[in-house]
Amino acid sequence: MTTDQHVLDELEWRGLIAHSTDLDALRAELSEGMVKVYCGFDPTAPSLHMGNLLQILTLKRLQDAGHKPYGLVGGATGMIGDPKETGERQMNSLDTVKQWSANVQSQLERFLSFEGSNAATVVNNYDWTAGLSTIEFLRDIGKHFPINRMLAREVVRSRLESGISYTEFSYVLLQSMDYLNLFRDFGVTLQTGGSDQWGNITAGAELIRRVDGARVNALATPLVTKADGTKFGKTESGTVWLDAEMTSPYAFYQFWLNSDDRDVVDLLKYYTFRSREEIEELARQTEEEPFRRAAQRALADDVTTLVHGHEETERIKAAAAALFGGGDLTDLSSETLGAALREAGSVQVKRADGLPTVVDLLVETGLSASKGAARRTVGEGGAYLNNRRVESPDHVPSEGDLIGGSWLVLRRGKKNLAGVEVVD
Repeated sequence: MTTDQHVLDELEWRGLIAHSTDLDALRAELSEGMVKVYCGFDPTAPSLHMGNLLQILTLKRLQDAGHKPYGLVGGATGMIGDPKETGERQMNSLDTVKQWSANVQSQLERFLSFEGSNAATVVNNYDWTAGLSTIEFLRDIGKHFPINRMLAREVVRSRLESGISYTEFSYVLLQSMDYLNLFRDFGVTLQTGGSDQWGNITAGAELIRRVDGARVNALATPLVTKADGTKFGKTESGTVWLDAEMTSPYAFYQFWLNSDDRDVVDLLKYYTFRSREEIEELARQTEEEPFRRAAQRALADDVTTLVHGHEETERIKAAAAALFGGGDLTDLSSETLGAALREAGSVQVKRADGLPTVVDLLVETGLSASKGAARRTVGEGGAYLNNRRVESPDHVPSEGDLIGGSWLVLRRGKKNLAGVEVVD
């Protein structure tokens, strides 16, 4: 998208508008010229995750349409944490939050443009909160928040019986103050965020109306869930992070590649910049030729390239091909190979104990249920070591078979794969 007057149409088609204070008013303002828009990101972990990525890309879509994005790092709000329905958040130290804030800022800077007339700006709410006295906060901000409205918030109601601290109860005041400061200092008139933040977002717009008598806008994207009802961005091993140290690029790619046919078209709309025509064609292919998984491949390619870069995406695809006999395993870096095999499933054996037979390894990795089954697999020609067929059930891998000095790739048939890591 490059034209202001159509950016809301684009967001609506992509299903990215769950709530809005006044869509008609917002459409008019976006059509009149550059709008300054912000979204906040609390450093409650060392890295941002998939839910945060949706918000970053929403900012990017607005920037591509000519508007100016502000990425707000919650150095202050991250010290408290937004109330959760499940209970109180763990408090992190100031040093931890400062380090995580720096991580969040560097991640934001990878996606937004900092050049041109609508160059992005990153701010930290710790800058205007740290020096604020309690008396000033209560008089200037707290005065404008009726307790009955705060108690009516869904997350507060859900916590009243189990208990909620005054600290978390007051979180909405801090986030609302962010919008007020950005409105006053930078002229920001639009806040975006996830629909789970809608109460906080509208509270900020209301604070500006009460204090300065001005009307500002708010927009929320939907919470992304899978067709089976589970939360998007979670796997059996946990959250999918943007940091390559926390979620390997290979695991990241596989997460998108494994998207359900029922979800993949929506995910293409949310997380890629492919055109309507391209996505509709991929939807057709998913409907008519689902076995080709064209939409999943496009999704995995695009999002992994966005987050980890084109070269890393190509390395991942080369690794996936090589693991299943479509390339030379020795061409892969030990980091990429290790990440791929850990994702596929791997076991460790100690070098000092000596390498077991292929039959033993097939059982240990779970590729075969028993030694008898493993022997039958070898006898039928279905066992592979480093993509070479194993001829004898008594074959023992040698040190020379270790890829990168530590890895063996075992495969049963065409699709069942496991890794063996030899450690000292």
